[in-house]
Amino acid sequence: MGNLLRRYWMPIGGASEFDTIALKPIRLMGENLVLYKDLSGRFGLVDRHCPHRRADLSNGWVESAGIRCSYHGWLMDQTGACIEQPYEDTANPRPAKDNCRINAYPVRELAGLLWAYLGPQPVPELPVWEPFTWGNGFREIVLADVPCNWFQCQENSCDPVDFEWMHDNMSNRLRGDNENAAPKHLKLKFEEFEHGFIYRRVREGQLADSRYWTVGRLALWPNGFYLGSHFEWRVPVDDENTLSVAWFFVRVPKGREPYVQGSVPTWISPIKDAHGLWISSHIINQDIVAWVGQGRIADRTKENLRSSDVGISMMRQRFLAEMEAVAGGRDPMGRDPRSERCQMGCVTEYGT
Repeated sequence: MGNLLRRYWMPIGGASEFDTIALKPIRLMGENLVLYKDLSGRFGLVDRHCPHRRADLSNGWVESAGIRCSYHGWLMDQTGACIEQPYEDTANPRPAKDNCRINAYPVRELAGLLWAYLGPQPVPELPVWEPFTWGNGFREIVLADVPCNWFQCQENSCDPVDFEWMHDNMSNRLRGDNENAAPKHLKLKFEEFEHGFIYRRVREGQLADSRYWTVGRLALWPNGFYLGSHFEWRVPVDDENTLSVAWFFVRVPKGREPYVQGSVPTWISPIKDAHGLWISSHIINQDIVAWVGQGRIADRTKENLRSSDVGISMMRQRFLAEMEAVAGGRDPMGRDPRSERCQMGCVTEYGT
């Protein structure tokens, strides 16, 4: 699975985090790394450990051309090359840096998010989803550390019935209503398309021409979800942990137009309260409760899937097929969107 996921750009944080810090230790795809912004404004993502004596680079500092180790002063640039070895450069100058390269991955900024690519060459295009180009709105980024495997989080993106129970009925219970009164799902439809999967639904009281049926919502390949006014991504930290990344857009009132936002704020969402209990008052938090409740890695041999789970079965089959493609030396689906702007066709609440 890792060989497949490394072939896509992953959102790993917000650029605004670096308004107040210069570097940040981060774990992605089972690798311990450090994300930094040097004094020239370049972002870098490199191995956490200096190639000299394995000191932690997150304890170092940034300079105009990279990140410097605080132990013996070795300087690494954003490509992973060692460009300075202070003592050797002074007392024993010779080509001694060639074998001192560390793993490094490209980082790009888009829509206030920082994106990293941890896979093989060539580097694919970074998708510019249409909502990233919308004007006259306020954007924010919300991060959360989720203690379970990313895939059980992503499967939720093809599970519409959970909204009836995990969100509507559970929220009713939190408000003191003990009736399971949420409108029932009457019909579901799941489809695959070039950017992932679409699910459509009909619930009690829903009009026949509702966009929830005529248009639907998108589970974006390979690890995203688009809900009309925001995106969610489930980024693998390692086999048992996930970084949840959400990007929100809120249209400003007409009277405030034209509105041009500066920095896109980033904040960390808690998932437990001061007593160590799971927070369940918000939709994403309710989802997290369901994901982590399946265990660090869900045991799917003990499941009993039904007709509401057709989308999940489709998603699993697609991942198996794409992993097989990668193992056979072929490019997986959706790796290189050619258009600069990827159109969104699902339920849209805001836009220009």
